[in-house]
Amino acid sequence: MSTSLCNIGLVGLGVMGRSLAVNMASNGFKVAVYNYIPEVTRDFMADGKPGFTGTYSYKELAQSLERPRKVFLMVTAGAAVDQVIDELEKVLESGDIIIDGGNSDFHDTDRRCHEMESKGLLYIGTGVSGGEEGALKGPSMMPGGSPEAWPLVKPILQAISAKVENGTPCCDWVGSGGAGHFVKMVHNGIEYGDIELICECYHLMRVGLGMTNAQMQETFSQWNRGDLDSYLIGITADILGKKDSEGRYILDSILDTAGQKGTGKWTVQAALDQGVPLSLISESVFARCLSSRKEERVIASQVLEGPAKKTLKLDLEDLRKALLAAKIVSYAQGFSLMDSASKQYGWDLNLGAVALLWRGGCIIRSVFLGRIKDAYQAQPDLTNLMLSPWFKETLAQGQASWRKVVSEAVLSGIPVPSLNSGLSYYDGYRCASLPANLLQAQRDYFGAHTYERTDRSRGEFFHTEWL
Repeated sequence: MSTSLCNIGLVGLGVMGRSLAVNMASNGFKVAVYNYIPEVTRDFMADGKPGFTGTYSYKELAQSLERPRKVFLMVTAGAAVDQVIDELEKVLESGDIIIDGGNSDFHDTDRRCHEMESKGLLYIGTGVSGGEEGALKGPSMMPGGSPEAWPLVKPILQAISAKVENGTPCCDWVGSGGAGHFVKMVHNGIEYGDIELICECYHLMRVGLGMTNAQMQETFSQWNRGDLDSYLIGITADILGKKDSEGRYILDSILDTAGQKGTGKWTVQAALDQGVPLSLISESVFARCLSSRKEERVIASQVLEGPAKKTLKLDLEDLRKALLAAKIVSYAQGFSLMDSASKQYGWDLNLGAVALLWRGGCIIRSVFLGRIKDAYQAQPDLTNLMLSPWFKETLAQGQASWRKVVSEAVLSGIPVPSLNSGLSYYDGYRCASLPANLLQAQRDYFGAHTYERTDRSRGEFFHTEWL
């Protein structure tokens, strides 16, 4: 163990933890590392990495850190985080800081923040996005928790984060309590939406238009040079062109069952709690659930009838416009959810600044996010992203193609749950009169739930004896 004190400690030397530790050291910080399996720490230290101190107990970790101590956790979300915190409490002192960089539930982060503050410690829950590469070269980071901790960790977190064109770090203070992990959760929900929309376009190209992998690769490459320029569109083009050693496309041999780690589900649950319509992202989560029922789908494909197969009456520009329009809806829903939660929990989220945090390093990074940042900077009280000029005009220009794509897919029996759901949300949001009047009458009929009237002031409730 080195005699000089380290700037920060890192607990958890899995793939992400190792990459973040190397990132910290490469930015000039001295890092003390710890893993509950000693062999993992020894393996990490085996090649004599400069800038690191290997520690083999929580006490040794604490003794290796300068005050106030800063300990960054990269451990599995849930009970493991609480277990590590319990151990750290025994060796840390008042004013020391614990930073949880995992995908923790924001409710847990809020609870831990209050618990640690009551014991004299400071706590930060920070979303980290970008995968292994981002962790190593610069992720997007979304810290929230004890406000007093931010000035103390800001130099480190901003140094290791991704930077946009002008050098602005993709890391800034989000808000108190569980704000950071809530924003990361919504990021992951939007990621589900982006991925599903891209997959639906791929399905329409492959099945409906009969395009080859090479043709699809070229299309996605072209799309990546315009308004759809993004990390996910770029890697889709790469994936479509990748072949194995025998010259076969790897994508064609991958089983069509998708997994998930829970953050998409959490986003949907949070939307239900907030009463915020998150239909497109919800359908993206359910699409993964349906994909996992592979055996059932294979049987159903031989039993259930659909329309006769036909070539779709679409061109690629229709698909591009539909994808862009649906993407706008997905982000509009996600940002509406953050706005609602911010008001409920008193976080005072700066939604334009959140968009900037995602401009680099993270999975959903794209030029599109710059448009969102500009929209909220121009109108901080914007109620829905679709109402901002550029987004409103883009939806107007793309809606004919969007409707055409969804119609052709439905008539051809090709599932497009998120493209379709996004269009329904758009039409519902712009509809001044929805059939919920009948819904309220039904509720009043069977449950005496009462209703409001169009010819009376809002807030007055009435009941009818229907029988």
